[in-house]
Amino acid sequence: MTEAPLLSVSSATDALNRVFGYPSFRGEQGDIVEHVIGGGDALVLMPTGAGKSLCYQIPALVRPGTGVVISPLIALMQDQVDALRTLGVRADFINSSQDLDERRLVEAEFVAGELDLLYVAPEGLGTAAVQRLLDRGRISLFAIDEAHCVSQWGHDFRPDYLALSMLHERWPDVPRIALTATATPATRDEIATRLQLTEARHFTASFDRPNIQYRIVGKNNPARQLLDLLRTEHAGDSGIVYCLSRASVEKHAEFLSQNGIPALPYHAGLDARTRAANQSRFLREDGLVMVATIAFGMGIDKPDVRFVAHLDLPKSLEGYYQETGRAGRDGLPSTAWLAYGLQDVMQQRRMIEGSDGDAAYRRNAARHLDAMLALCESVTCRRAQILQYFGQTAPDTCGNCDSCLTPPESWDGTVPAQKLLSTVFRLHKERNQRFGAQQSIDILLGKRTDKVSRFRHDELSVFGIGSDLSETEWRNVVRQLLAGDFLAVEPNHQTLALTARSGEVLRGERKLLMRREVATPRSSRSGSRGSGSGSAGSSGTKGAAPVELSGEAAALFERLRNWRGATAKEQGVPAYVIFHDATLRAIAALAPATLAQLGTVSGVGQSKLTKFGDAVLATVRGEEPAGQSPEVSSEEPSAGPPVAPTAAAGFSADVPASLFPSASEPGAAPSSTSRSASPPQSTPRSSPSRPSESRPSESRPSTSRLSASRPSASRPSASRPSASRSSASGPSRPGWSGPAASDDPDLPPLPPEPDEDYDPYYEG
Repeated sequence: MTEAPLLSVSSATDALNRVFGYPSFRGEQGDIVEHVIGGGDALVLMPTGAGKSLCYQIPALVRPGTGVVISPLIALMQDQVDALRTLGVRADFINSSQDLDERRLVEAEFVAGELDLLYVAPEGLGTAAVQRLLDRGRISLFAIDEAHCVSQWGHDFRPDYLALSMLHERWPDVPRIALTATATPATRDEIATRLQLTEARHFTASFDRPNIQYRIVGKNNPARQLLDLLRTEHAGDSGIVYCLSRASVEKHAEFLSQNGIPALPYHAGLDARTRAANQSRFLREDGLVMVATIAFGMGIDKPDVRFVAHLDLPKSLEGYYQETGRAGRDGLPSTAWLAYGLQDVMQQRRMIEGSDGDAAYRRNAARHLDAMLALCESVTCRRAQILQYFGQTAPDTCGNCDSCLTPPESWDGTVPAQKLLSTVFRLHKERNQRFGAQQSIDILLGKRTDKVSRFRHDELSVFGIGSDLSETEWRNVVRQLLAGDFLAVEPNHQTLALTARSGEVLRGERKLLMRREVATPRSSRSGSRGSGSGSAGSSGTKGAAPVELSGEAAALFERLRNWRGATAKEQGVPAYVIFHDATLRAIAALAPATLAQLGTVSGVGQSKLTKFGDAVLATVRGEEPAGQSPEVSSEEPSAGPPVAPTAAAGFSADVPASLFPSASEPGAAPSSTSRSASPPQSTPRSSPSRPSESRPSESRPSTSRLSASRPSASRPSASRPSASRSSASGPSRPGWSGPAASDDPDLPPLPPEPDEDYDPYYEG
C-alpha cells in the first residue's frame, strides 16, 4: 500500500476542527478515517446526512497526494467542489462540461500536486486519457461515491460502475473507500464483489433517520391533500414532490404555483438549460418546491429540505428510502409523506408484467414492489419495517411515524376478500369476461349501471352481496389484495385476475387482516424557523443539543439568514455553502462578541472564520456588514369505523381447487448543483459554470497540508463572477506550462455523463 504519512489520527481531528469546524467525529466516522489514513480499504454504509463525505475528504487532506472521487453526476461534483472551496480545500473536477483549456488547467494542477481532491465521473475514468493522467500524479485514495450504482438489481444501476474493479488492478497500492446510503445486505455483498472489496473492512451505521416523520395516507384528491400539507405544516419551506410521469410533474407544479406555492418542474423531457436553471434556483433560494420525476435528487446536498412528498408509489423500498432521505439533512424535523391508492398498485403491477425484461427481471421487480407495498399496508411501525428491510434491528415503535402516533386499526377482511375474489372468478368462469376493479365493486354493491345491465351482471349470484361496505372500503379491499398478491392485474387491459394465492383465501385456508384507514397525524415539527430546534449539522458532533431560540435570538437568526442570502448571491453559491441553518441557530443563541467566541460554534472552520467572521459579528451587533447593501437578500423569512362485514346469506366461496394456477405451473404469478443556470450542463466541451474565469496565482505552503495559512490562500468560490478565466497560455506558476502539461495534446472529449437519474421505467 502507499506509504502513509507519519501523522496520527489527531491530524485528522485537526482537519475536522480547523477546516470543517466540527469538534469531534460522529459515530464511526473516526474509525473509518483512521482506517483509510492507514491505507486500508473500506466499504461504508451510512444514511444521508450522517457525514459520509468526511470519511474520504479528511483522509485526502491528511494522506500525501490527491484524493480521486468517482462521482455519478455533474451536479454532485460541482456542489461538493463549491462547498470545499469555501472551506479552503483545493478541489476541482474533470468532466464533459469543461472546455479544452479548463480541462488542461485542472490536469496541470493535479500533476503538480496542487489539488487535495479531484472529482471524476465513472464514464471519464474509463477513458485511456484520464487513466494516463492519473498515472502521472500521486493519488492518496480512491473514493467511490454512490456505490450502490454498481448493483445490477439496484434502482440506480450505472453500467460504467462495473468497470471500477480496475482501480485495484491498475493502482493496487492506493486505498479505496466505497460509500452508499442505500443498500440491503444482498446489495452490500454485490458491491463488495463487483468492486473487489471483499477483503475491505465494512462499516455499517444505523439507517435510522429519527428526525424524519414517515406518513402514508390514502389517496383522495392527492393534489388537494398535498396543498393542505404544505399550507398547514410547511408554509415557506423548501421541499421535493415526486410524481410518476412528466405530465403529472407539469400539472402539479402549475397547480401549486396557481395556489400560491412557488414550484418548479424537473423531468427528463425538459431541455438541459431549463433543468439546470430550475435546479440552480432550488439550491439557491428558500421556500421553493421542486416537483419532479426521479430524474431529480441524487447529488442534491441542500440541507434544509423540510419535506419530501410522493404523489405516486415508488417502485421499491430502496428508492423510497433514498428519495425521502433528501429531507432533513441538517437533522431538523422533516416530513416524508406519501399518498397511496388502488391505482398505484394496479399501475405498478401492470408496468412490471408488461416490461421488456426477462422473467428474472420481473421477479426481482415484483419482490422490490412487494416490500414497498408491505410498508404501505403495514399496521406496525413504519420506521421499524424500513430498518428491518435493510437488515437492522429496531424497537417495535419509534414515536415519529403515523402508525406510532395514530395506531391504525386492523379488521378481519377474509369474507370481503372471498366475495371480491369470487366475483372475479365468476366473471371469468361463467361469462368468460375480465373487468377492472370498478366493475367488480359495482356488482358487489348491487349497482345497476349501464355496463352492469348491458352485460347482465345483475344475474350473477354475487350481485349485491357487498352492500355492507362502501365503495371506498371496497377499493381498499382490492388494493390490499393486489398488494398481497391475492389478485393480479393483466398488463394489456388492466383487468383483474386470480393468482396462485387466491385459492387459499377462497377455500378459507387463509385469514386476512386488513388495515383500516384512520386520520393521519399532523407533523410534530416546529412551525417557526426562528424558534425551531437545531442540531450540529450533518457532520458535526452527535451529542449536540437542540438549540431553542428566544425572541431576541430568533430575530438575530433571521438577520443572519438575510446576511447569508446576500453573501451567497454575491458569491454565486447556494446559501448553505456559506453556513447551514443549524450553525446560524447556534450563532444566534450564543451571540458571540469576538472571533474567538465565534470559532467555538460547530460548523465554523478556520477558512469560514477568516472569510465571514467580521461580517457575522457585525450582523450580531446589529450593524450593516461592510460592502453589503441592506436590500440585497436571497432568503425569505421565514368518520366512524365501518361495521365489520359478515357473510351474506346464500354466498358461498366454494370453488374447485383445480381451477387455480399452481405456483409451480408455467405462468403462475410469483409468490447537484449547477454553478450557473444558463448553459446546458450536458453540452460536451463547454463549461456551464465558469465560462471566463481566471484563477489567480496562489502561494500554497508545501510544508504542511494542514497549515493554518492554507485556507486563506484558497481559490475563490466556484462562481467568481468578476474573474476572467485564463486560456492555456495563462498565468505562470509551478506545475503550469500551458498545453504541454498534458501527455494527450489533442485531449479527446470525455463521454458525457448522465446529469440526471433518468429511468425509462418511470419516464417512458
